[in-house]
Amino acid sequence: MTDPSVPSVNASTSNPLPSHVHPDRQSRVASALSLFSVMAWITGMFLIALVVRMVCQYVLNMEIPDWAKYIAIVHGWVYIAYVASVMNLGMKALWPFGKIILTALAGVVPFFSFFMESKRRREVQREFALL
Repeated sequence: MTDPSVPSVNASTSNPLPSHVHPDRQSRVASALSLFSVMAWITGMFLIALVVRMVCQYVLNMEIPDWAKYIAIVHGWVYIAYVASVMNLGMKALWPFGKIILTALAGVVPFFSFFMESKRRREVQREFALL
């Protein structure tokens, strides 16, 4: 007999199968992961645009068009949505608080949101058998 509290083991990979994950939870995590991925990419793109704008304005002393001031404002609002998507995914995937904070901070370091999105996507796909 096998113990139902212990996940079964796949003989070919010897990784535990996520049989303990309810299909409804798997679906909720999958949709939260999709939202997180989109927000991570949008946040990263606006952060790069903001850095380019600031370098042009303050380092290269270039004249910046009036519309460029809105890049910072939009990035701020997009970052708030990114943090909400991190919290959503973190709560559904039952991440520890430190992992949620580190993932949220990835939205304020240029290019880090792309790295973190890829890392968290692989982790969640592996843990919840999402493909």
